[in-house]
Amino acid sequence: MIFFLKYIFRRFIAIIFLICGFGFAFAQMPQPPEIAARSFLIIDVSANQVLAQKDANTPVEPASLTKLMTAYLVFQAMESKKINLAQTLPVSNRAWKMPGSRMFIDPKMQVPVEDLIKGMIVQSGNDATISLAEGVGGSVEKFVQLMNMQAKALGMKQTSYKNPEGLTEAGHTTTAHDLSILATRLMQDFPMHLHFYSIKKYRYSGTPLANDTNRNLLLFRDPTVDGLKTGHTDTAGYCLIATAKRDFPNLAGRRLLAIVLGASSEVSRANEAQKLINWGFTAFDAVQLFAAAQPIISPAVWKGKENTVGVGRPQAIIVAAPQGQADRIKTKVERPDPFVAPIALGQNMATLKVFIDNRTLLDVPLVSLSPVEEAGIFGRAWDALRLWIK
Repeated sequence: MIFFLKYIFRRFIAIIFLICGFGFAFAQMPQPPEIAARSFLIIDVSANQVLAQKDANTPVEPASLTKLMTAYLVFQAMESKKINLAQTLPVSNRAWKMPGSRMFIDPKMQVPVEDLIKGMIVQSGNDATISLAEGVGGSVEKFVQLMNMQAKALGMKQTSYKNPEGLTEAGHTTTAHDLSILATRLMQDFPMHLHFYSIKKYRYSGTPLANDTNRNLLLFRDPTVDGLKTGHTDTAGYCLIATAKRDFPNLAGRRLLAIVLGASSEVSRANEAQKLINWGFTAFDAVQLFAAAQPIISPAVWKGKENTVGVGRPQAIIVAAPQGQADRIKTKVERPDPFVAPIALGQNMATLKVFIDNRTLLDVPLVSLSPVEEAGIFGRAWDALRLWIK
């Protein structure tokens, strides 16, 4: 009886410690500041990790944040040599008559693509946006089709575009989550064009002096902020996607992305985005777990010319850990078995799970770091026999 009571007591104490341990792990996760907006999201771009969010999958009107997709397609067209920065484009009557923010171009002008990009990004010019859409897509309607195709290709599952500029239109919606995908891919795929988003003032020669200042107030307040885009309509409220890059002793060039949707004013959206950025940099430490192209595992390969293959990431694997908790990070690789040749370079092979206590911080897809060709007929036959025995 005494032995039984001691056993029950020990189990009770163990359960109490377990519950306290889970509570401690949860309590240590940083809580974001109060953000005065309909929805928000902050992501550590370096780690590809969401740090905090609110209603990030709720459909919203994107307003001029739409122009990020327009820019993505313009940059894509430049990469494919369909257009170039020096090339001039005509200004249609449709572009000239666009309401809302403008760079004030007219049908008498032939405007270089570079200036149209600046007008679209810095001045948020709807006229510049329409001119670019017509230049790339042939017509606004065809360009909108390209926008929706690209959104689907990027995995923006809750986004539907009806126009290139972002004016209110039924069915023209997205989410903070989808906007984070678009903004992140824009920065990753076209880093050579990101300087457009840090331009503070721009006016095309021969146009009025008004409306020449970038509405992203953080460009004027925080030297680490270098983009991206503002948006506003009566129904969308004041919106901002802001990104900042700061150097730390353990990681140079760490980048965060803050999305604030439906704030009450131009000043408010800047203040709330700044709060998120500062919180993200201070509440989380960036920890490099593995170097670029470092094999995390080297599993056996069957029926191949090589017996093993290195599996990891071409880029360094970085995780954002709550401040002071880097030493509590654990990792686990989940992988299928067996691996059979041929294996292509960059083929998905496994998943690295990164966690602290009971909370998953990050799931990282792992790929093959080198190709493995099939072995000859005898090698394949021998491994087939070995696999059958196994």
